Amino acid sequence: MIQAMYDSKNGQTRAIKSVPDLKELLALADGVIWVHLQQSEHHEYEAVLRDVFNFHPLTIEDTLSHGYQPPKVDDFGSYLFVIVHAITSNDTLSELATEELNCFLGANFLVTACHGATIRPVERVWERVKRDERIIEKGADFLLHTVLDAVVDDFLPFLDRIDEEVGRLEDQIILDPQPTAMRRVLELKHSILALRRVTSPQREVMQRLSRGEFGLLSEHSRIYFRDVYDHLVRINDLSEGVRDVVGSTLDTYLSVSSNKLNEVMKALTIVSTIFLPLTLVTSLYGMNFDLMPELHWRYGYLMVWVIMGLVIAGMLWFFRRRRWL
Repeated sequence: MIQAMYDSKNGQTRAIKSVPDLKELLALADGVIWVHLQQSEHHEYEAVLRDVFNFHPLTIEDTLSHGYQPPKVDDFGSYLFVIVHAITSNDTLSELATEELNCFLGANFLVTACHGATIRPVERVWERVKRDERIIEKGADFLLHTVLDAVVDDFLPFLDRIDEEVGRLEDQIILDPQPTAMRRVLELKHSILALRRVTSPQREVMQRLSRGEFGLLSEHSRIYFRDVYDHLVRINDLSEGVRDVVGSTLDTYLSVSSNKLNEVMKALTIVSTIFLPLTLVTSLYGMNFDLMPELHWRYGYLMVWVIMGLVIAGMLWFFRRRRWL
C-alpha cells in the first residue's frame, strides 16, 4: 500500500493519488511530500524508491531486505537514510515485537517504508498531519522528528508495564515463591534485554541527528532531535534500573526458596534427631533375649513409654534453649 500527501507552500495539504502525480510534484521542488510504503509489492517499492526518487541501490536493498538491519543513519548528500525499530505489539510483555522502519529524508520530502504489520506511531502521526497541517508545514526534517519521536514514545509505556509487573511478582515471590513466577521473571528479563538491544543503537542515531552533522537538518529541528535523544537516554537508564530490579527479584526468589527449603530440612532434622534415641530404646527391647532388665516386670512396657516421652520432652527443651526452634 502506498500512501502519499503533499503540502504546498500556501498551506494546503492534499493526498497524492498516483505515482505520476508524485513525480510531477517532486519535480516542482515546492512544498513538502510525505510518502509511506507499507505491505506493498516488490515492484511498488521499486517504482517509488528507484524510479521516482532515484535512491542508492544499497538503501533500496536494505529497505527490501527482510533480514535484521541495525538502526543507523547514512548521508548520501541529497538525502539521509535512517533505520529505526518501532514496537508493533506489547500486549503480553513476554516477547518484544518490533518492526523495521526505513526513512529517507530529503530537502522537501520524507519517505517511510516498512514491510510487516502496521507501525502504530507512523499511523498516529499520519492522522495528526491530516488534522494539523502545521506539522508538515515546518519542513520534512521536522516531520521526520515527529515520526521518530512517536516511535520512541512507545518504549516508555512498555517499560513502565514491565516495571509494574516485576514489582507485583516480587511481592508474590516473597509471600509464596512458585516456579511460574520464576519463569515469568525470566521472560520479562529477556524483554528488557531485547528493548536495550533496540534503544541503545537508536540512541546513537539520535545523537548524530542532533549534533549538527548533517546539512539537511536545520538548527531549529536539531533541537527537537536532541529532545528525542534525551528521551532515549532516559529510557536506557530506566531499563538499566528495571533490569537490576529483575535481577534482585531473581535473587529474592532464590533466597526465599532456599529459606523455605531450610525450614523444611530443619523440621525433618528435628524429627529425625528425636526419633534416633527412641529407635535405640525400641531396638534394644526388640532383641531376642530372655534375660533382660525389667523384661517380665508388670510395668516394664509402660516404663519404656515414659522414658521415651521424657527423651522427647528433654530434646525439645534442649532445642528451644539453644534457639534451634
